[in-house]
Amino acid sequence: MLAALASRLAQALLVMLAVTAIAFVMFRYVGDPVAMMSREDASPAEKAELRKTLGLDRPVLVQYGEFVGRVATGDLGVSFRNQRPVADLLGERLPATLELVIVATILSLSIGVPIGVLCALNPEGKAARLVQTVSLIGISMPTFVTGIALILVFAVILRWLPSFGRGDVVLVGGWTTGFLTKSGWASLVLPSITLALYQLTLIMRLVRAEMIDVLSSDYIRFARARGLPARYINFHLALRNALMPVVTVTGLQIGSLIAFAIVTETVFQWPGMGLLFIQAVSFADVPVMAAYLLFVGFLFVVINMAVDLIYTIIDPRLRTRRA
Repeated sequence: MLAALASRLAQALLVMLAVTAIAFVMFRYVGDPVAMMSREDASPAEKAELRKTLGLDRPVLVQYGEFVGRVATGDLGVSFRNQRPVADLLGERLPATLELVIVATILSLSIGVPIGVLCALNPEGKAARLVQTVSLIGISMPTFVTGIALILVFAVILRWLPSFGRGDVVLVGGWTTGFLTKSGWASLVLPSITLALYQLTLIMRLVRAEMIDVLSSDYIRFARARGLPARYINFHLALRNALMPVVTVTGLQIGSLIAFAIVTETVFQWPGMGLLFIQAVSFADVPVMAAYLLFVGFLFVVINMAVDLIYTIIDPRLRTRRA
């Protein structure tokens, strides 16, 4: 077990090194931060001084070495645009993004899994076919179109919910949250539904397919032949085995929700890390963009390791093999 954990940690380290290289190389050519930050009438000498201040006059390998060294110590650099530590900017925006992702994940699981099970138990029913048709629309519809449609209906026409912003937030131990205010919850409804819709339909279709496959297996037939209750067979034996791929997809989708919440946060002007990244791209703020990519890469590494641990809880066969 320790050997496997050490192997995974070594792999995670190599992945993070690759991510740092990709982040450094990719965002180096998105634009010239000196041109973005300088005045229109700035002289070449002033631009050269600014370039030296930002450390952009050094060789590329030297800049990359300094970048890796700072990241290893937790120093993500200083934002070119805001002139503040990038870690502070990400820390301020992280609560908003996590709240949005948490609510979207809960919605997708609490709705997608039960609907997928019901569709699997009666796959030829009218309700199951209707759900399948609606799920195709949910998967095919672009996120920004869904968000704009929700804003049009519930914010512009009905005027039930706000169309942008996070609402009132409360500071709890250095963590800002909208869970404790009415306007915070109201502002969270539309963006969380928009973000959860694709994942919800994906989980529902995956649970349905896996449940149908498991229900046709030999051990389920044997359980029915023994006269075991249908509820026990469906929800204890079949569903538990059908959840294995769902755990993988859900774990990776949580990382994807954080990585690709950019569109949702932009449509609803949600003050999270995705909106910060879009603003950084507009101003060629390389430290912020690189730090965002590093955070997302680190998140995927952690989620993959957590999924492996959850596997051992759900499937006892894995514990036996490792033992």
